[in-house]
Amino acid sequence: MRKTQLIFYVIALIGIIPSVKAQITGGGVTPVGTTVDDDRNVITTAMPFLLISPDSRSAGMGDAGVALSPDANAMQWNAARLAFVENEIGASVSYSPWLTKIGVNDMSISYLSGYYRIGQEQVIGLSMKYFDLGSIFFTDTGVQGDGLEASPKDFSIAAAYSRKLSDNFSAALTARFVRSNLFGDYQGSNLEDPKPATAIGVDVGLFYTKPVLFNGNESEFSSGLQISNISNKVTYSNDDNEQFLPINLRLGTAFTTALDPYNTLTFTVDLNKLMVPTPDPNDTSSSNITLLEGMFGSFGDAPGGAQEELREISIASGVEYWYNKIFAVRTGYFYEHVSKGGRQYFTAGLGFRYQVLGLDFSYLIPTKQQNPLAETLRFTATFSLENINRSGSDSVTE
Repeated sequence: MRKTQLIFYVIALIGIIPSVKAQITGGGVTPVGTTVDDDRNVITTAMPFLLISPDSRSAGMGDAGVALSPDANAMQWNAARLAFVENEIGASVSYSPWLTKIGVNDMSISYLSGYYRIGQEQVIGLSMKYFDLGSIFFTDTGVQGDGLEASPKDFSIAAAYSRKLSDNFSAALTARFVRSNLFGDYQGSNLEDPKPATAIGVDVGLFYTKPVLFNGNESEFSSGLQISNISNKVTYSNDDNEQFLPINLRLGTAFTTALDPYNTLTFTVDLNKLMVPTPDPNDTSSSNITLLEGMFGSFGDAPGGAQEELREISIASGVEYWYNKIFAVRTGYFYEHVSKGGRQYFTAGLGFRYQVLGLDFSYLIPTKQQNPLAETLRFTATFSLENINRSGSDSVTE
């Protein structure tokens, strides 16, 4: 695929955060989160692909997942869920073509994840996310022709340790390595010594689940918390303009109830808040903010005060129906205030399970026309093995 302007990468970013603005000048491409029309003040970060929903189950439920029942994709949403996984070993592979609505045919997101139980209370997890931005042609100002072809790629590798702390409560710690190479081998004059950005970060997760009775039916209430991508700041050049990764606070709850022996319903809601500085057009010193200052200051640094801080909270909600643990139907809704990006869309999904194998599919339906994320598809295949009885003595619940 041929793209003759650097601006196409900006379109790729718009696919992740639709209202991100970018300015293209003689100095290169600079993401901007300044206040413009409609009181927009979008928070921008490096490596936003880390927050893209990779798997079809959560993607079909409005991108909610911090408190769902555990599965092989828990690494993305809350690794603490893994401590309550029923099976001994499991794996999942997901794939999503990206920005196909606007005619892109060589961009995609791939995700591989899995877990292994190492004790009655302990589970380890691994995951890898790969974002292929296809081929891009970079051109310098005033240069004729297509320019230099590059193949930008982002990827992350993560390992997690999840442990039960009681019959109903678990915690997890995830370590992650991230590398983002936005400019490939491009060395043009539009950029000051471009280079790949790398980061090492951690996630922290908590998960609580408890069986309850609802109208006489067996049910389960769960809640979760995850802070993800706590990491060093990064830069794509040799200058001092370092950017935060998308450090994200996710809080959520889920309720599952059995209508009868064959039919089960799950309702879930997540709240998300980026723990990075809000852009202030009147303050040019934001690039000097340290990691901890940015994280803890993010709850009170919005130029618009408390009202703007509340607008920074996005809502993900979804419903999942299972018939006989074989066939699932999912739907959901994601809401983000227009001044903070304006992502608002419905989702739908299907799931099938047969013995140790599973297949899932999701589809995104935007609430507004001309959304580059429209009709985004995700496909997921899962594999799991049943429990192997362990007689270990490391249980904290006995």
